[in-house]
Amino acid sequence: MAADVTRLATALHDGPVSLVPFDDRYREGLRAACAADTEIWEIYPFSMAGEHFDTALERVLAFHRTDSWVPMIALGREDEVVGMSSYIGPDGTHGVVEIGGTYIVPALRGTGYNYTMKRLMIDHAVTCGFTRIEFRVDTRNKRSMAAVLKLGATHEGTLRKNRITWTGYVRDTAVFGLLADEWTKHL
Repeated sequence: MAADVTRLATALHDGPVSLVPFDDRYREGLRAACAADTEIWEIYPFSMAGEHFDTALERVLAFHRTDSWVPMIALGREDEVVGMSSYIGPDGTHGVVEIGGTYIVPALRGTGYNYTMKRLMIDHAVTCGFTRIEFRVDTRNKRSMAAVLKLGATHEGTLRKNRITWTGYVRDTAVFGLLADEWTKHL
């Protein structure tokens, strides 16, 4: 049975954590959230800080229009934009989707917000019929790699020098996988 890609763009909520499909009304809030930590963008494939924001967001939205990227806006307690994450490359035929492009404001890092956000996204992907969730992380991003392991994902290998970031740095990418049956056991 194929996974239902069309259902990925659904609002998800758990206590103070909410994820909603991108809508242009969140653009300026996302711009402000992304500007809260300009240094972190050095380890991302693209920068969403400052003058790079509009170009980067348009790139994400262009992928979204081809159904290869489902951007989600992360909201805080007062419905303020606190970041984003995305379903990337959803393949309904094979039941595989990547979760990535995640950014949350510094004030929420280490609070459990990211774990809850990822749990919501994984639960929803599994509910939609996806049987494999992937995460691809720049190996310099130790915090994100540790967070993915806490979710129960397995480090399946490292793609060496496989992506050139916006700074020109050629990064190594750690690939993690989480199967639906592993996720249900992890809970």
